[in-house]
Amino acid sequence: MILVTAAFGNQGRLLIPRLAAAGKRVRAMRAAGDVEALKALGATEAIRGDASDPATIERAMEGVETVYHVGPSMHPREQAMGLAVVEAAEAAGVKHLVFSSVLHANIGDLIQHKIKLAIEERVVLSKLNFTILQPTNYMLPAWFKPVFRSGVFRLWWSLERRQSLIALDDCADAAAKVICEGSKHYGATYEMSSADCVTGFEIADTIARVTGQAVKAEEVAAEEFFFKHRQLPAVEARRASGQSARPEDFAHELAVFRAIGECYGRHDFVGNPNVLTWLLGRKPMSVQEYVAKEYARFRAMGNSA
Repeated sequence: MILVTAAFGNQGRLLIPRLAAAGKRVRAMRAAGDVEALKALGATEAIRGDASDPATIERAMEGVETVYHVGPSMHPREQAMGLAVVEAAEAAGVKHLVFSSVLHANIGDLIQHKIKLAIEERVVLSKLNFTILQPTNYMLPAWFKPVFRSGVFRLWWSLERRQSLIALDDCADAAAKVICEGSKHYGATYEMSSADCVTGFEIADTIARVTGQAVKAEEVAAEEFFFKHRQLPAVEARRASGQSARPEDFAHELAVFRAIGECYGRHDFVGNPNVLTWLLGRKPMSVQEYVAKEYARFRAMGNSA
């Protein structure tokens, strides 16, 4: 049995079908929401619960050989969840823990990196066979769909700074391989990035080439991007329930966002594609290939994908 945490997040929704297709039994876990949606992805079992709750995570670990833990990004209890998963995996005698961290976790100016670095340390010092994956920034549909509609590509840091990117499909393919091959990857830490390291202006130009439409690149404040331009589940959930979405309701998330904007505004974020290329057995997807794929899907769904 394979346990996948934060299973309805960006990675989990792509990873679970891959594991199911490989004939693996998957126990999927999410903190809130419809667990039946996890079974629709291919999970054998589904659990609703917070990974930082001792009783929940102990139950989730029963009979599990491999754990794939990806912390819910920007969650105020991300570190507590990660540490609890490691401790519960040790207690349950899990054979292999795969932790999805982040590229360059040692950048102290980035809050989410400090959190993941603390979890990495606990993983390395545990009694477990482990693999640490360090993906760079995701290429996400939520980044590009608004651009297809509006013709404006927005970031909350300098458009002149370069950033390495990874397609979520490549991330899920690499994770599935590591999980399925098991012992071949014990004790490894893998940096994962595509070959592209691009500025915001270059991303906008790429979208323009693919769509055949003019695309403007625009830098906005972190708060504006957070509340207006990014489809963040926590914000959308509050709005859907008729609640307000105020800055004071998202203190941790906004602190993470501001730190990203300040750090990326001063420094490039550069990765290397060699390790990911080896893991995949092929070249990672480029930004242009990803945009073309998402734009084709967008058009096929009648501009509502």
